[in-house]
Amino acid sequence: MKLRIAIWAAVGALVVALWFLYFFTTHTGVRPSGATWALITLTCPVVGFARQHPLSIYFVLVTNAATYALIAAVVETIRQHWKEIRFVSN
Repeated sequence: MKLRIAIWAAVGALVVALWFLYFFTTHTGVRPSGATWALITLTCPVVGFARQHPLSIYFVLVTNAATYALIAAVVETIRQHWKEIRFVSN
């Protein structure tokens, strides 16, 4: 369970790194389009919540990794609970 949570946290950090590389190479000072902004907000929730404020890439990276880890912890807990219920009922 801990390994899966750590993997999800790493995926959350990787998502931020990939978005950063995308914008660093393609958008210099231009706001993203509506579809791109929706995808950013979906994959990096902290950016959507605080879009009027300047955020450090490190802050977004750590916050997104923590968000993905929290979601993974909830999903893993639910998955383990359902696995136990299914095992008991059989």
